[in-house]
Amino acid sequence: MSVSASTVKLLREKTGAGMMDCKKALTETDGDLEAAIDWLRKKGLSAAVKKAGRVAAEGKVVALSGSNRGVLLEVNTETDFAAKNGHFISFADTLSQIVLTQAPATMEALLELDYPDTGRNVGAELTYMISTIGENMNIRRFESQQVTSGLVANYIHMGGKIGVLVALESDSTSAEGLNELGKKLAMHIAASAPPFLDRHSVPAEVVERERAILMDQARDSGKPEAIIEKMVQGRISKFYGESCFLEQPFVMDPDMTVTQAIDAAAKGLGAKVQVTGFSRFVLGDGIEKEVKDFAQEVAQQLGQ
Repeated sequence: MSVSASTVKLLREKTGAGMMDCKKALTETDGDLEAAIDWLRKKGLSAAVKKAGRVAAEGKVVALSGSNRGVLLEVNTETDFAAKNGHFISFADTLSQIVLTQAPATMEALLELDYPDTGRNVGAELTYMISTIGENMNIRRFESQQVTSGLVANYIHMGGKIGVLVALESDSTSAEGLNELGKKLAMHIAASAPPFLDRHSVPAEVVERERAILMDQARDSGKPEAIIEKMVQGRISKFYGESCFLEQPFVMDPDMTVTQAIDAAAKGLGAKVQVTGFSRFVLGDGIEKEVKDFAQEVAQQLGQ
């Protein structure tokens, strides 16, 4: 029978099993979701199924660059202890290599790619890793940056808690000098978390919302409308200076902006340098973590 992609996705979310395993389970059970879950359990995937509902907010952010492209990847586990497991680290590193070399467009496409030397695809290998490590795991997201000429620098902070990519477009022949600049800029992004690259990348609705708030605040001052408009213009400029990467004070020398720091480095390299994009991942950002009262948990287990 024909199985819809939405049903396959739902089964995968419920079980954590690989995409192809889910499709086969649904085919074998005529699309019956509960029967498909039982089918997966009978095929030895029960350990992964039981763990699939648990929150995985720890893990690692991995960054990898090659020639003119770089990738950022987040893989999650339940505990920081499991994230230090050699098998987990190897899995995350291998995934980054797959994403860099094969450039899947979506998470679904990544899960279907072959995982080297196993005979399994990435989705099936993830299920295998869940059973092997004994914790729920998740390949949460990945992102890439690319340049025509130049390089994509990367930086990992605190062993994988924060990861950054910076795309530097340049004709400089000094890869070492360009990479050194890129690392400094990536460290700035890790520390300052700019939401936008420059003024052109700020959505119009964001600017209008900010302007509306600032107008209301300014009107509370009771000043004339002409003065209020000038006040708001000044505050909008400040908003850009705080929110746009290229206008922020450079963390390694706050007396200059990031743009001025780039221009100064470009003079030393003897070539123009333009930052065309960046990516920043914070491990577990946005995941609602479970907060456990361990004293209460122990008391419950003791029947108190």
